[in-house]
Amino acid sequence: MICSTHFHKNFIYYAKIDFNLIHERNGDHASNIMPLKEKTWLNNIVDQMIESYSIHPDLMETDTVFLPEKDQIVEITLILRDLLFPGYFSHESVTPENAPYYIGNRLTRVREMLTEQVKKVLCHAIRSSDRKDAPRCNMDQQENATQLVKQFLNRLPDIQALLTTDVEAAFNGDPAAANYVDVILSYPGVLAITIHRIAHELYLLRIPLLPRMMSEYAHGLTGIDIHPGAEIGSYFFIDHGTGVVIGETTVIGHHVKIYQGVTLGALSTRAGQKLRHKKRHPTLGDHVTVYGGATILGGETVIGSNVTIGGNVFITHSVNHSTKVMMKEPDLEFD
Repeated sequence: MICSTHFHKNFIYYAKIDFNLIHERNGDHASNIMPLKEKTWLNNIVDQMIESYSIHPDLMETDTVFLPEKDQIVEITLILRDLLFPGYFSHESVTPENAPYYIGNRLTRVREMLTEQVKKVLCHAIRSSDRKDAPRCNMDQQENATQLVKQFLNRLPDIQALLTTDVEAAFNGDPAAANYVDVILSYPGVLAITIHRIAHELYLLRIPLLPRMMSEYAHGLTGIDIHPGAEIGSYFFIDHGTGVVIGETTVIGHHVKIYQGVTLGALSTRAGQKLRHKKRHPTLGDHVTVYGGATILGGETVIGSNVTIGGNVFITHSVNHSTKVMMKEPDLEFD
């Protein structure tokens, strides 16, 4: 944390900005030169914002050189998706003859890019906790980043094997699916679980920031919010998907299918950071189906295997295996 007094003294000097000089540097014409009254008004706003930063210094990041680059994270995510489904998301055709080159070329590229971003976030974590370590950050963390990325890339075949089961589950679970190409190219649930399985491996390696940035990229594209910490078994299928929320400490078994609007969440987060590293989200066994709009909450809530949860059900207690949980049919009136 930056000392607010030190922060304020360092930055308040720059609050007295020559806005006319800014106009000149931007190539504006003399007719656009700012009147003194407007300069004073803008300087007052600058002063107020600088004062706010001095009170809440975390709102301004001064170590931007060690922040991960969002566009790079997105590109890394897309290259990894291309590696996991070769030929589906590239203009280049893949054949048995050129596949080794195709995959090797992308592996080399993603290794370089990911190592650089991992080094950045490792350095940022050190600088945030102990600024005395900052001068040797680059040197010390390069090897750490290299080794972490190697461990991650070693997991790609296992990720691909899991995704094969997810694609199969989506195809078998949806009569509207024409074929595997349809599922891989167009299903938001498959996109979300693809990025989740990538982010989850980075999460397990305790790499800061990057897993959540990837999962939020998927969230923005699909409307499906899966925390990278969630443990999800094989043959997982999210049908439709919009509005699904799966919390950090959720554990999901094999052959699980959930529909749109399902929440696997925490009972309460009022304790805030005191709940960090504690089991806050439910556990689902194997062969569980959860229909649209259902909410299942709590770290002690366990849904047994072969359970069906009906739509719009609200659950905060465990459910025994081979059980169906449904809302009572409402009384309807027809005038």
